[in-house]
Amino acid sequence: MDNDQPLSPNRKLVEALSGKSNVKALIFDRALEVFNNLKELLAEISNDLDEALDEVKDSGVELSRRVKLEYRDKGKLEAEVRFADDVLVFSLLPDIYQFDPKHPVWKNQYAASNPFNTYSGVITVHNFLYESVKLNRECDPGYLVARLFINREGCFFVEGQRQPRNKISEFGSVKLDKKEMRDFVESAMLYAMDMDLLVPPFDSVKTITVGDKDSDDYRIPTGKRNGFGYTTDNILND
Repeated sequence: MDNDQPLSPNRKLVEALSGKSNVKALIFDRALEVFNNLKELLAEISNDLDEALDEVKDSGVELSRRVKLEYRDKGKLEAEVRFADDVLVFSLLPDIYQFDPKHPVWKNQYAASNPFNTYSGVITVHNFLYESVKLNRECDPGYLVARLFINREGCFFVEGQRQPRNKISEFGSVKLDKKEMRDFVESAMLYAMDMDLLVPPFDSVKTITVGDKDSDDYRIPTGKRNGFGYTTDNILND
């Protein structure tokens, strides 16, 4: 064997790296750019709503000091908005995803025309109670209220209740811009405020132990009733 002869690269590996792996890397870069723009928008929305609330207060309406908005940048992949009794946590997932073969997105012509079109970065929105976050009640659940999928070309669609772009039939025909992101955020906020905290069933909280009572860590889990559980029924396919 002639050790001076270089080994030929495996063409399949080269094709995979320059094809799918490259597409995934480019999608994450785009998704991260979108998420950074979203952070700026969240800060802008918070400021705008606080100014509007100040005008309401100046008009003579008594407002609780808790009815205000607070934006927090939680790092590269997370941000949150606190308002009244709610907190919305926006997260950019660190991976790129493909849809299950049974997902209704494959009925979309744009999606079916090229499998690379459906590789997506994902931004999720979870709703927590303000007191759960403030008091670090670790047992309290947060509920998924929406998630946004963004592909390599800037095309997107949303899964979530009351979201204006949750129609898969529009995937490929609409690009994500500032107005679309504002609609996404404001719809999630309105849905969170409409979802009330309900009294838990009596039987589920009727007993605690002495250890529970004396424990600094024990708290009865508190969360809104069902939140948003994603099913494909929540997507309009017209």
